Amino acid sequence: MKNNLIYYSVGALLYCPANSDSIANSIINGKFSSNFSLALCLEDTIPDNCVLEAEQKLIQSISNIYEKYTSDGIHIPKIFIRVRNYTQIYELCDSLKDCMDIVTGFIIPKFCLENADKYIDAIFNVNQKSNKKIYMMPIYESVAIVNLQTRYDILYELKYKLDRIEELVLNIRVGGNDLCHIFGFRRHDDESIHDIKPISSIFSDIVTVYGTDYVISAPVWEYYDSSNWEKGLLDEIKGDILCGFVGKTVIHPKQIEVINEGFKVHKKDFEDAKAILNWNENSKLLVSGSTKSERMNEYNTHHIWAKRVMFMAETFGVKELVD
Repeated sequence: MKNNLIYYSVGALLYCPANSDSIANSIINGKFSSNFSLALCLEDTIPDNCVLEAEQKLIQSISNIYEKYTSDGIHIPKIFIRVRNYTQIYELCDSLKDCMDIVTGFIIPKFCLENADKYIDAIFNVNQKSNKKIYMMPIYESVAIVNLQTRYDILYELKYKLDRIEELVLNIRVGGNDLCHIFGFRRHDDESIHDIKPISSIFSDIVTVYGTDYVISAPVWEYYDSSNWEKGLLDEIKGDILCGFVGKTVIHPKQIEVINEGFKVHKKDFEDAKAILNWNENSKLLVSGSTKSERMNEYNTHHIWAKRVMFMAETFGVKELVD
């Protein structure tokens, strides 16, 4: 498992078109929750004929944020740029110059065998010239991973490629809506994506291949103002956590606080995790009752879970009351 807080700290990742006129002011003025990350998208939120304009707007927005950050010490979230091709990574690093200090990394859409090497090379190369780590977050959403005859080979081959720069892969992300689109599926606000079996099967395989070495983020919830959007989101997050996901993509600021609340660690899990990690080395037993005397704790069986719980607690906090 990843044994560093940075990999668990992306949390709620708010997507915003890179050509937004207001995003810089929103960040500078602290309009949103402080506990979120920001993705400035140059890909599917931008028409093809507006890409150059969006790049210039993105550069201006990041420059404005950087100026206030360096002059006034304002709080800023982790900032990521979702590119549409690997050449944008080189171009943006060159254009942003010192402003790259506030960019955590790049999001790679439709990560697949055809483009993996170019993206990996780009991340490796820009890191060679950088005085800070520049991370990548590949998105698994291409039609290639639907085919059961080749899915396992593709997932493992992509993992072997990523392992070359494993420490620079902040999260693996999954494109829930894109995968649903391939089948023509769409869930309602009282349904979870984990109940769509062909999609949950893909998620399961991704977690199986990557989950022991990488942190994997949960897919977007597309509702933000329906009668059941909040309850539906919290219900889906329960499935996210059970399936091994950490954090979730956000498409509206209203979702940020709900996602942060949903990913908080239950206090009984937090107390048990602390007990497991502070196990008495002189004890003749590696098993005991939980802090609430509700279940069994075993050091050898649960210490990886316990470390993960502590990272999650530091990122999202602890629920004082158990649901």
